[in-house]
Formats: sequence, C-alpha cells, structure tokens
Amino acid sequence: AAISVAIGPLDPAGTSVNTIGPTLGAQLLQGSLISLLVSFAAISLYIAVRYDLLFAFLALLCLAHDVLITCGVFAWLGLVAGIEVDSLFAVSLITVAGYSVTDTVVVFDRIREQKTSLAHLPLQQQVDVAVDATLTRSLYTSLTTLLPLLGLIFFGGSSLFWFSVALAIGIAVGSWSSIGVAPTLLPVLSRR
Repeated sequence: AAISVAIGPLDPAGTSVNTIGPTLGAQLLQGSLISLLVSFAAISLYIAVRYDLLFAFLALLCLAHDVLITCGVFAWLGLVAGIEVDSLFAVSLITVAGYSVTDTVVVFDRIREQKTSLAHLPLQQQVDVAVDATLTRSLYTSLTTLLPLLGLIFFGGSSLFWFSVALAIGIAVGSWSSIGVAPTLLPVLSRR
C-alpha cells in the first residue's frame, strides 16, 4: 500500500516483453558489418603507413581469418545448438579484430627490427628469430587475457556467456594467426 502511494497502482497488464524483429535485426546486421569494414579499413591504413603494403595485406588476411573462424564457429553452434547472435557478438568481433591486429603488429615490429639488425641472414631466418623473440610474450598475453574470459564464461551469467565465448575463440585464433600465419606467409609473399 505504501509503494502504491509513492509510485502509483501496479498494473499487471502493463508489463511488456521486447523482441527484436526482422527489421531491427537487419539494421543490427548492417551496422555491425559497416563497423567491421570501417575498422578493417582503418587498421589496414595504419599498418600500410607504418610498415608497407605487404604487412597491411597480411594483417588484413589474419584479421579476416580470425573473424571468419569466430563467425564460423558461431554459425556451426547456431545450426547444432540453436545459438543466436546479438549486438554483443558484433562487439566481440570488433574486439577480436583489435586484439588480433595488436598482436600481429608486435610480431611485425620485431620482424622489422630483425631486418635491420640481421640483414646478413635470409628473410626466413629473420622472421624465425623475430617469432622466437615474441612467442613467449604473445602466449603470456593471450593466456592472461583468456583467464578473465574463462571467469566470465563460468561465473559471468547468461548475458555475458556467448560474448565471452566469442572473445575466447577469437583470442585463441588471433594468437595463432599472429604467430603462425602472418610470419609464415611473409617470406613466401615477399619473394614475388
């Protein structure tokens, strides 16, 4: 009775449920794709200015690799378990792209340093030395990022569960691509 005086009478029929219809879902998809493309373009421009076009191409390739694998896992989960993505999934993809490019830039920076200090070695050996120098740092960074995500997966509640799973998949794949994919393709593509 005291609450009714303060805020008014309770109307049980006044409660509502919000759902996202096809129009809003299409707008969400369009906005997500535009933000991904803008972030890809900004990242490639930054790397092309800071390094060169081959590095920018490889960074974009790794970004696409990481985002596509994360999307592929969720597409598979959608078919098998009926998982639906939401706006947090788009946020996780943009976060994965940023994380991946940061890790790739660290490896590229070390490769650029090795090009000047180990110029007498072939490019493949320079890349190997650079990857060896950054391997421990990249793995430690990925593991320390995955630890809080595991905490969110197990204790974060249902609203953050799939967001955390998407980030964990993206970070694991991003670590692999920045250590294993981009440096491996650099000597192959630079010969052409």
